[in-house]
Amino acid sequence: MWSQADGVATVSSGWFEEQFRCCICLDIYRDPASIPCGHNFCIDCIEGYWETKDLSECPLCKEAFSGIPELRVNLGLAHVVDYIKRSLSNGGEEDSPQHSQGSLSDEVLCSVCTGLQLNAVKSCLVCQASYCDLHLGPHLRDEALQKHRLTDPATFPSSHLCRKHNKPLEMFCKKDQTPVCARCCGREHKNHQVVPIDRASKKVKASLKETKADVENMIQARIHKMEEVQQSVDAGKKSTELEIHRSVQVCTTLVSAIEQRQTELVLELQRRQEELEERAEGLLNELRTEMKDLQTRASELLHLEHTQNPLHLLQSFPSLSKLPPTRDWTEVKVNPGGGLSAVREAVTQMMEICQKMSDKLLEEEVDKLNRYAVNVTLDPATASAWLELSADGKKVSLCGQQKKLPVIDNAKRFDTCTCVLGKETFKSGRHYWVVQVGDKTDWDLGLARESVDRKGSIKVRPDCGFWAVCRRKGGSLSACTSPSQVLSLKEVPQIVGVFVDYEERLVTFYDAEQKKHIFTFRDCDLTGAVCPYFNPCVQDNRKNPPLVICPIEELREGPSQDQNMRTSL
Repeated sequence: MWSQADGVATVSSGWFEEQFRCCICLDIYRDPASIPCGHNFCIDCIEGYWETKDLSECPLCKEAFSGIPELRVNLGLAHVVDYIKRSLSNGGEEDSPQHSQGSLSDEVLCSVCTGLQLNAVKSCLVCQASYCDLHLGPHLRDEALQKHRLTDPATFPSSHLCRKHNKPLEMFCKKDQTPVCARCCGREHKNHQVVPIDRASKKVKASLKETKADVENMIQARIHKMEEVQQSVDAGKKSTELEIHRSVQVCTTLVSAIEQRQTELVLELQRRQEELEERAEGLLNELRTEMKDLQTRASELLHLEHTQNPLHLLQSFPSLSKLPPTRDWTEVKVNPGGGLSAVREAVTQMMEICQKMSDKLLEEEVDKLNRYAVNVTLDPATASAWLELSADGKKVSLCGQQKKLPVIDNAKRFDTCTCVLGKETFKSGRHYWVVQVGDKTDWDLGLARESVDRKGSIKVRPDCGFWAVCRRKGGSLSACTSPSQVLSLKEVPQIVGVFVDYEERLVTFYDAEQKKHIFTFRDCDLTGAVCPYFNPCVQDNRKNPPLVICPIEELREGPSQDQNMRTSL
């Protein structure tokens, strides 16, 4: 079995054929596989053997297995068999350092070399073969072969050969979405739809191009969004700087006005004090003069009282009995603290200054809202059957009678309350729209969550997803809070602006014509999509006109259009 030649042990061909022969085909192993009992067979032989048997068992030891074992080529044994085959075919000349080292280290050999096979430097995915430097030449020179894809030979067997059958992966299973070899097609994937791998590859490449285009579009969209966000940051920075400058200017103006009024108040109080002191001094001088005259008369009367001459007493007393002329001092008073009214007047004036400044800032605020104007239209799918919408979706009024709707209507529609929502929904940002209410005696306006309940009686308040103001029976406006809050306004607005700041969680109402603030909902639970809310309410003796959404073009033209909006009814 063993022979000794020049101190080196070699394997005899007889022993090799005995140890590495398949007991089924009686030939040297081709793609050997080990079964659970430990015996080895050609993978095709053992699988073919089991297909002819009702029981999966080992042909040698007869050990039975539950089901057909999943087999894979024993790569280690296959390499040993391949190495010894080559050694024997070369007459035992397996001592070439290059050949021996390359084989033992699992290096891929050239598929074209005959005799001594050299190590491959490249593998061709199209030809399904590996080439040494010499035989790679055609692929480098021939124009047709240059289009073939070359790869590292070390990864070629594992990437392009079936690990189970060690055969080229030439087909693609569409059901399992995996490459398969010809043997897989006849067994595990026998009833599956398989196509040539080139055809599947072309289809994947087409899908890849679409996916790549989608990814590139997504990248461009995000680049655009990044630029948009950066522009918003830059614009916000400039806006903040202007607001800081403006606030400093406003506060400086107010402080200057208050300081000026304080100075004037101090001067006024000092002036009044001086007038008080001057008047008091005049009164004191007058009192001193009267006291002097009275003291003189008292002295004269005292002297006359002690006279012993009766004739002198009778002659002098009549003239002395008449008192010197004096003022009646009973009602004469000098009241300190005359500056109380001055302080109150000063505070009133300062309040007027602040109010004027507030009104001016409010006008500027309302004018700036137009930059957030959105084109709101009414959504007919949400409109109650009692409502009539204009063709352009800008006007809503109450119908004379309820419209007939399909028996199975959509869940978006308000079925009892005379309400309708806007088509536009908001999930972020700032938005502003204006509605002409005119002399309507009953109406609701505001914002609603898209998810609000629309069936049966609804409660218009924040905890139910509504932020609105309303008017009832021609009275004052009320904020639809819980409980409702009557608003004290000098005038009932004819044109109402609604402003939503999603991030700041604010819903604010303005008199868009007079540029006055009406009411603000703060800390609103604006979760999810929100949309404009309208309710023209029932008619009041047929005098309740429609609600009209003002066109966005009019809002952006500026303040001069207010009167035009009023006459658009």
